Amino acid sequence: MGEDDEGKRVNRQRNRGRVTAAALAAMCAAAVLPGQVHAAGPGVYAFDPDAKNVQGAATNVEASTLDEGLPYRSTIKPGEKLYYRVTLDDASAAYVSAVAVPGDGGAVAYGDGITVSIRETDDTQCDRGQASFGSGAYARPITAYASRTVEEGGSTCQEGGPYDVRVERESKAGSSQEPWGLELRFLQEPKLKSGTPMPTEAPGSWPSASAKPLTGKQQKRSGGSGFSEATSLENGRWQDTVAPGQTRFYRVPVDWGQQIHATAGLSNTTSANKEFVGSALTLSLANPAQGPVSDATLSYSGGPASASLRPLPPVAYRNRFDSSSQVSAMRFAGWYYLSVSLSPKLKESYGAEPIPFELSVQVKNQAEESPYEGDAGVFGVTDQDREVARKGQNAEQAAKSGPMTVVAWAGIGTGSVLVLGLGVWTLLARRRASAAGHPAGGGHQPPAQGW
Repeated sequence: MGEDDEGKRVNRQRNRGRVTAAALAAMCAAAVLPGQVHAAGPGVYAFDPDAKNVQGAATNVEASTLDEGLPYRSTIKPGEKLYYRVTLDDASAAYVSAVAVPGDGGAVAYGDGITVSIRETDDTQCDRGQASFGSGAYARPITAYASRTVEEGGSTCQEGGPYDVRVERESKAGSSQEPWGLELRFLQEPKLKSGTPMPTEAPGSWPSASAKPLTGKQQKRSGGSGFSEATSLENGRWQDTVAPGQTRFYRVPVDWGQQIHATAGLSNTTSANKEFVGSALTLSLANPAQGPVSDATLSYSGGPASASLRPLPPVAYRNRFDSSSQVSAMRFAGWYYLSVSLSPKLKESYGAEPIPFELSVQVKNQAEESPYEGDAGVFGVTDQDREVARKGQNAEQAAKSGPMTVVAWAGIGTGSVLVLGLGVWTLLARRRASAAGHPAGGGHQPPAQGW
């Protein structure tokens, strides 16, 4: 296996929260080096710490290649059309997402946003997706994605080979002209089980009733500042705070056949001011490919207010054939991302202090069998994922947790364990010898070899 292929494999497993020998080596390094703390204040988006910097190109022939499963970081200016490149096979559905991150406090207008498209190198468009600030016209992270689907009898975008990814930014003249940050990700869907007929039509109907309010005990759980920091949730009532201009991120495991419901309820303030703020809070849902699914907004006048996502269909492969983007986006299992954004306009009337809110999450129905062959990667839910959700861990915390570290140790080859044991033994021997005032082994020692 080549170095690039190995990197993709390790990253796919990292995204699932699983630890490999390479990840264990990183944990060993972290044990002896000062750890990095990734903290973001109000309005600051936490980009994936593993993201590679990549420059978008004005011409497609100069585009940099995005590797599958790896996060990338870029920037885009108003009106720019930037090209990146991906290499697709001739069998897998592919997805490229872009999270657009305006600068803290930057002005945006209705209709400002980004468009992502996948195109053949002759500019034939395979698919495009858009995201805008809509009625909640204030700066916050928004995400869009485009896909390439292989279909029987398809005439375009079916061959394996290089494809262009184009990201475009729309900004009105009165909007901030500063560059936006971009977080890019390219994923390919696993192959379907051989010999299993799959549906080719959208669902005719599905349960569309709103969920009944939860009555269980409320628990506190703090959200992250980006997709990579999203805090895991299971069914329940979760309390957090959000400051004007801030976005909180969470993730929920939703398996095949399961249906997610979510409601955000903003608390009253103690301020005597009761000024009306439209689209004060935005609750958004994104799928495992970081593609937008649905959102809801609420207005605020200082009293309690809530917003719920519209009822969405259970996760099913056939949803991808529906004309509605909200239904189509519920096409695979995995971690679904919830974000809660509070308008910076509230600062003028209610101050800069965070306001408490409750996020109610319900995932209904028993999990069904995966349609994929082998490991589903990010497009599946495991018992390990459910345990991570129960503990409230984000991806980084899950990778460093005890049970997964044990799994990683179990996956290391005997030779690696022997080398590690020899290294530890040598280190201890040198320390004892140093304490005794003479070199270990009584003579010249070769330099230690890395592993």
